[in-house]
Amino acid sequence: MSPPAIVDRQIASTGSPLPKQPVLASWVDAVLAHFPEERRTEVTIRIVDADESQSLNRDYRGRDRPTNVLSFPFEAPPGIELPLFGDLVICHPVVLREALEQNKRLEDHYAHLVVHGTLHLLGHDHVDETDADIMEQLERDILATFSIADPYLPVQDMSGGSGERHIDSEDERLDP
Repeated sequence: MSPPAIVDRQIASTGSPLPKQPVLASWVDAVLAHFPEERRTEVTIRIVDADESQSLNRDYRGRDRPTNVLSFPFEAPPGIELPLFGDLVICHPVVLREALEQNKRLEDHYAHLVVHGTLHLLGHDHVDETDADIMEQLERDILATFSIADPYLPVQDMSGGSGERHIDSEDERLDP
C-alpha cells in the first residue's frame, strides 16, 4: 500500500469555493490506492485564475487559452530518488464554467480533474484510443469510490440540449 499523499495546496485564484487541502489529498490517495507499489506521494496542486493558466498552456503546450488542468511530472536527476510526483495546475474559472455547462457539481468536477491530472503524473495518457479507454476506466473506478457519476456519460446541458462530457471541451480526449 502506498503511503498517504502529501498535497501542497497553493491558491493563486480569487474564485470560490475552492477545495480544501484534505479533500485534494483524499482524491490523490484514491488514485494511489490503485497503484500500491507507487512510493512517490508528494504533489503540488495550484489553483489559478485564467491568466496564469493561459500563460502556462501557451508556454508549455502551444495553446494560447486557459485550460482546466495542466500536469507537470517531476523528473529527478539520475541517481536521486525523491517522493515528488509533480505539479497540477487547475484553473478555477474554467472548472467553474465547465461544471455549469455540464450540469455537474463543482466539487465532482474538481475531483475528476485531480484524478485525471494525478494519473498523468503517473504516466497515463489518452493520446490513442486504447490508452484513453484505460485511463477513462481508471477515472470512473476511482471517482465511483466517492459516489461520483461517470464523467464521460452524455448529460443534459444547461441550454436543454444533449451534451457530451469531456475532460476539455475544446480538445475532447487530448491532454487538457
